[in-house]
Amino acid sequence: MGIIGTVGLPGSGKGEAASVARELDIPVVTMGDVIREECRARGLDPADHHGEIAVALREEEGPTAIADRSIERIREAYTETDTVLVDGIRSDVEVERFEAAFGSEFRLVAIEAPFDVRKDRIDDRDRDNATESLEERDRRELAFGMDAAIENADVTIENTSSIDTYYERIHELLQDDDLQR
Repeated sequence: MGIIGTVGLPGSGKGEAASVARELDIPVVTMGDVIREECRARGLDPADHHGEIAVALREEEGPTAIADRSIERIREAYTETDTVLVDGIRSDVEVERFEAAFGSEFRLVAIEAPFDVRKDRIDDRDRDNATESLEERDRRELAFGMDAAIENADVTIENTSSIDTYYERIHELLQDDDLQR
């Protein structure tokens, strides 16, 4: 199958896609883990400083910093299976970095949902920091170049129906041999 990256605004369903992958025993490399680890290395609580450190890493090491730190994790997982899901791509330059590293093995899936649906989902979560609004998170992530990544995805999934329907769609996608280049 290959390396499947997911991109989408907060609350679109990237984490749920990763859950489906795990249920199918597909390894998941979560780019946000890189940021959480860096928060801890700096003595900061990831719940309070995730966005700040995401910006700082890109400023300090360049726009592909998080992708660069994820590549070895992806390679390691890919040696043990024929499919890896990369959760949480944020920009077109990250997509370009993964395409350079993995060539035709890399495919990008955009997951989309309207603002009001995403807001309701996020409001229902316990894990998100309430000090940053969804509008602020959207602006920050779009500033990374997420809109270009979404626009150029190989496949787009609209996540507006029930969770069961969405899970079925992700399940089908992750087992679709046509997703290969």
